[in-house]
Amino acid sequence: MTDPHSFSTPESRVKHLKWSAKVDFESRVIRAEATWELKGDHGDTIRFDTKDLVISEITLDGGKPVKWSFGRNDSILGLELIIPLEKSTKEVRITYQTSPDAEALQWLSPQQTADKNLPFLFTQSQAILARSWVPCQDTPGVRFTYVANVTVPPDLLALMSASNPSSKDPSGSYRFEMRQPIPSYLLALAVGDLTFHPISERTGVYAESSVIEKATWEFADLEKMVAAAEELYGPYQWDRYDVLVLPPSFPFGGMENPRLTFATPTILAGDRSLTSLIAHELAHSWSGNLVTNATWNDFWLNEGFTVYFETRIMEKLYGTDYAEMLASLNLQDLHDEIRSLREKGLSHDTRLQLDLSGRNPDEGVTSIAYNKGYFFLRSIEERYGRDKFDLFLRDYFTDNAFGSMTTESFRNYITTYYNSKFGIQLDAKHFDQWILTEGLPEEVASPQADRFRKVDTVLAAWRSKVSINRSEVRGWSTHEWVHFLRNLPEQLSSEEMDQLDQLGNFTDSHNAEIIAVWGVIAIRNNYTRMLPQVEDFLVNTGRRKFLVPLYTELAKTSEGMRHAQTIYKKARPNYHFVATNTFDRLLRADPE
Repeated sequence: MTDPHSFSTPESRVKHLKWSAKVDFESRVIRAEATWELKGDHGDTIRFDTKDLVISEITLDGGKPVKWSFGRNDSILGLELIIPLEKSTKEVRITYQTSPDAEALQWLSPQQTADKNLPFLFTQSQAILARSWVPCQDTPGVRFTYVANVTVPPDLLALMSASNPSSKDPSGSYRFEMRQPIPSYLLALAVGDLTFHPISERTGVYAESSVIEKATWEFADLEKMVAAAEELYGPYQWDRYDVLVLPPSFPFGGMENPRLTFATPTILAGDRSLTSLIAHELAHSWSGNLVTNATWNDFWLNEGFTVYFETRIMEKLYGTDYAEMLASLNLQDLHDEIRSLREKGLSHDTRLQLDLSGRNPDEGVTSIAYNKGYFFLRSIEERYGRDKFDLFLRDYFTDNAFGSMTTESFRNYITTYYNSKFGIQLDAKHFDQWILTEGLPEEVASPQADRFRKVDTVLAAWRSKVSINRSEVRGWSTHEWVHFLRNLPEQLSSEEMDQLDQLGNFTDSHNAEIIAVWGVIAIRNNYTRMLPQVEDFLVNTGRRKFLVPLYTELAKTSEGMRHAQTIYKKARPNYHFVATNTFDRLLRADPE
C-alpha cells in the first residue's frame, strides 16, 4: 500500500540494509554508505525518502554507476530520490553524508551531558526523521533487516537498535546486526561515554557513569517486567531487552527501539514510581515493533494497544489498584487533550483513525492515540470478557508478527476472530463510535482506585478549610500527588499556595511529574517562589510532555509570553528538533 508520508512505492521494496558509517563530532555529520538489498520482483525504478542528505555517488550491484535524480521536494517529506533499476539489479549502494542540522540527529556538547566530559549523539527517527540520516523507504509499512559497521572516537561507545557491545572498543569500531525485520522509524544510533550494567541474563542498563548506579536501582524489576509480558501475550522475540538512559534533552519519555529502549532521565525519581514508562516501551516489543501501524494515520494501533499492555503489566506486578491509578490519570489526560484540541479547532484529531495527509505525522502524536485507544480496547475487554480478549491479543501478536496493520485490517481481524473463536458478533456501531467519531462515547470505563478515593477525601477536607495533617499524606506515590494537584481549584491565594507547598514540598521536588504539574499551578497563580525552578526545568529538560503545558500556561498572558520567549531562547539549543518544531510555532520563535 502507499503511504502519504513516503515517496516510496509498492512496486520496488527493500529487504536488507548494509550500513557503513563514520561519526564526525567535529563537523557534526555522519559520512556513510547505505547498501540496500532489494526484494526479488521489482520495477524499473526505486524511490527513497531523503531529507538534507548530500549524496555523492550511487551504484548498482557493487559498483555499476547509475544516473539517479531527485524528484518531488516537500517541506515536510523532504526530497524524493529516484534510482533507475535493471531487471537483474539486486543491490543499490548510496554514498552520502548527513547535514549538520539533520532533524533526527542531536549532537550534544560535553556540557549538555550528565557527566560533562565528552560529547554525545543520539537519533530520534520516529515518525519520519530516519530519512534525514539514512536514505530509506521511510514508511512503517516497509520492514528490513540490517547490519552496520560504525566508527566513532575511541573514548566513546556506539549502540544501535541491534546486537550491542557491553564495553568500549579501543579502536572505536563497532559492528551491529538486527536479524528481525524492522521499519525505518526503529533505526537508532547513540554514541557517548556510556557504561553498561546487567540486570539479568537478557536485560541491562546503559547510562553515563554518574547515572548508571541510580538507573540500575530504578530498573531493578526489568526482568520481572519482561517475564510478566511474556506470560500475558507470548514470547519476547527480540533476544535482549536493554535500556539506555539518555541526556535530559531527549524529547520523549521513551523510544521503543528494538533491543534498546531509549529513556528519559526524568523517570529516575528515586522511588521506582515512574517505571510504568519502561513497561510501556517494553510492551511496544509486541504492539508496534512486532505488529506495526501501516501508516501514521493508524498510529493508535501502536499506542492504544501499548497503553493497554503496559497497564496489564503493571497490574500483574503491582496490583489492580496501582493499575487503576494509572488508568485514572490517563482518563484525566484524555479529557484534557480533547478539550485542548477542540479549543484549537482540531476536533477532527480526536478521532482514533486520522487523516494526516499533507501534515507532519508528529501532529498525530497526542494522548488520543494512547488513551482513547486504551479505553476503546478496555471497552471490548469489559463488554465481552477479559479471558476472551487475552486470547485474542495473544493470537493477534502471533498471527501478525513482523507485519503491518491498518485500522480496517484490525477490524476485520478482530471481527473474524471473535466470530470464529467465540461465536460472538462484535457490534460494528460500537467500533464506529470509538474509531470514527470525535470525542468520547458516553460509555467510558471509570477506573476505580482505592488510593485515589483516599486522596479525594483529603482534597475534600482541604477545600473545606480543614487542616491537613502530614501523616495523612505520608507515603503517597507520585501518582497520588499528581491526582491531588490536578484536582485543586484553578485559582489559589498566596496563602493557599504556601500551605500546599508546605504540605507537599513541591517547589523543592526533583520529581519531573510533580514539577510539571505544580509548575503550571505556580505560573497560573503567580507563585514567585516556584518560578525560578520552572525556568531551570525548562532550560535543562527536553521532554516535550512536560514542556508543552508549562510553555502553554506562560503564553496565556502577554507578560508570560515574553517571559516564555526569553526562557526559550536560552533553552532552544538544548532541545531536539521534535521539541523545537512544536515550540517555534507555539512561541512564534524564529530559529537563529
